Amino acid sequence: MHFIFALFSSGSCLYDVPPLHEGIVLSYFTNSHLHNFFSAEMLAKEIIEYNDLVDLLQGETTKSADKQNETPANIDNGAASENDSSVKSCLEHREDPNDPRVRLKRDCVGIMAAFRLKDPFHHVVILANTHLYWDPEWADVKLAQAKYLLSRLAQFKTMVTEKFGCTPSLILSGDFNSTPGDKVYQYLISGNSLSASSISCLEELPLPICSVYTFTGGEPPFTNCTPDFTNTLDYIFFSPSDCLKPVSILELPVLDSPDVAGGLPNYSHPSDHLPIGAEFEITEDQDIQV
Repeated sequence: MHFIFALFSSGSCLYDVPPLHEGIVLSYFTNSHLHNFFSAEMLAKEIIEYNDLVDLLQGETTKSADKQNETPANIDNGAASENDSSVKSCLEHREDPNDPRVRLKRDCVGIMAAFRLKDPFHHVVILANTHLYWDPEWADVKLAQAKYLLSRLAQFKTMVTEKFGCTPSLILSGDFNSTPGDKVYQYLISGNSLSASSISCLEELPLPICSVYTFTGGEPPFTNCTPDFTNTLDYIFFSPSDCLKPVSILELPVLDSPDVAGGLPNYSHPSDHLPIGAEFEITEDQDIQV
């Protein structure tokens, strides 16, 4: 059984066309019969709010502060005054970009869902899509988001495995606003056994995933093309297994192609990001091809 996975990213739109929303388009086929992927049964879904990082940070800060401020019951009245000063100072610096509580509040999101295919066998696939923060000067924020993303994905995969008694395949895509080789990209692939040695200092390796394009030959030269910036920012990752293998990818135009010359968006591509896609083969086990 094969299924086709495509990603398109949000961006500026020209001409009189509907606005694009970042998302995924999927279909799968068996014995030359094409099926709408979303006719598969959705088992579970979760939203990833990266602003939750602020709450997690504040929770840790509160616990630390509570521990430091433990005092006998007969504390003097100066404690309340000191507390008020601390709150006032916090409010005064709430827009300080160096304050992690401000820095991590970027309103970026992700979504993940588990689907059970109905034909020819009931394989479960987890699909996830995300958009990380854009600013190249805030690489620490993007890295924090990437770590939270893989942590939530690992928890979700464990939940699906235990609740539905299956071994789900995993595909993750999105606009990661990170170029091949940077810290975010290296972290995302660091759990894969082929690249784990490159980040040996990590206490715990993340979910093992690798890039579809790298697996089949290499990342494209660019997925984002504007007059000011041209590079690869969008990826499709998958968790390697015996039952899920990429068999082909969507080829992207070269930089001097007429449909991208001068930068995007344009009439041919209504977003400043190019669509990327892959075709996967799903097998019931490593010995049986369906």
